[in-house]
Amino acid sequence: MPKLTLSAEKAVIEKAKRLAAARGTSVSAMFSQYINRMSAPRPPHPKPAPITRRLRGLAKVSSSKSDRELYEAAILDKGRR
Repeated sequence: MPKLTLSAEKAVIEKAKRLAAARGTSVSAMFSQYINRMSAPRPPHPKPAPITRRLRGLAKVSSSKSDRELYEAAILDKGRR
């Protein structure tokens, strides 16, 4: 099997060694498993449930406001009720 030399920060190397030991494997085997999983084809996203499809587009959101601003407005509105 060909060899590969990688460079990483000392702390990362120590973490990898501890993790491999805890899993009862080697850093090399762990790296191979990671690469194989990352390169495997991903399954297609499932279709949204019927209720999600029916509700899509009902809520109108201003694109000029950030998520934080929308959240704050919703909380303030809830407090007024």
